[in-house]
Amino acid sequence: MASVIHTAVTRIKIFVKNRSAKISEINRKYANPRIHTSGGVKFALLMLRIYLFVLIAILFFKFYTLLHI
Repeated sequence: MASVIHTAVTRIKIFVKNRSAKISEINRKYANPRIHTSGGVKFALLMLRIYLFVLIAILFFKFYTLLHI
């Protein structure tokens, strides 16, 4: 039984190592953007990022107020 578990753990480690290597390769390939964005697009993306942070802050505030009634 112990050898079966050892074999399974070894296979899982190899699987994770291979997948993490592939993910690292993809991340290196796309680390630098290939398209150039205009100032308007950068501004719009900044506004969307700020909007997302505001929504998350509201969500945490609501959660906090529900717990501390």
